Amino acid sequence: MKTELKAKFIQHILAKKKGDEGFTLIELLVVIIIIGILSAIALPSFLNQANKAKQSEAKTYVGSMNRAQQAYYLEQNTFALSGEIGKLGLGIATQTSNYSYTIAGSASAVTNQGGVILASAPLKNYLGGVGVTTQAATSEATTIALLCESSLTRVGGAPVVTTSDFTTAGSPTCPANYVSLSK
Repeated sequence: MKTELKAKFIQHILAKKKGDEGFTLIELLVVIIIIGILSAIALPSFLNQANKAKQSEAKTYVGSMNRAQQAYYLEQNTFALSGEIGKLGLGIATQTSNYSYTIAGSASAVTNQGGVILASAPLKNYLGGVGVTTQAATSEATTIALLCESSLTRVGGAPVVTTSDFTTAGSPTCPANYVSLSK
C-alpha cells in the first residue's frame, strides 16, 4: 500500500505542476508595458542620432569645400565660383538625398553652402566662408575659412547667404542665426 500511495502522491504532484505552466495575464502585461517604456525612451534617441549622422555629411562636405577653396586660391589667385564645384577636385555630389551644395560669392570671398533640401527630418544648414584678409603683423595676404551651423533646424528650402553676410576683415564671423564651428 505504501508504494501505491507514493505513486498516487507523485502523480498528484506531477499533475499539479503541469497545470501551473505558462505566464499569467498580469505577468505578460507587465512585460509588455516595460518593453513599451524602454522603446519610448530609446526611439527618440535613435532618431536624433540618425539626424546627427545626416548633418555630419554636410559638415564634412562644406569643410572640404572650404579647404579646397583655400588650395584653389593659392594656385589660381581666385576662388571657384557658382557652378564650379568640379574645379575644386573634391569629387562630391552637388546634391544628396538630404543636402544641396552650392557656391556663392566673388573672386575675393566665397560662401560654400550646404542647404537642406526636402527632408523627412529637421536638419541644420551649414555655411563655409572663405575670404582673403591681411595679417596685421606681417601685412601678408592670406585666406581665412570659417564653418558655420544654423541655429535653427529646417525641413527644406535653404536660405541663400551671400559673402557680404560674412565679415573677413580681421577674423571672419558667421551671419545672423548661425554659430561658428571653427576653432
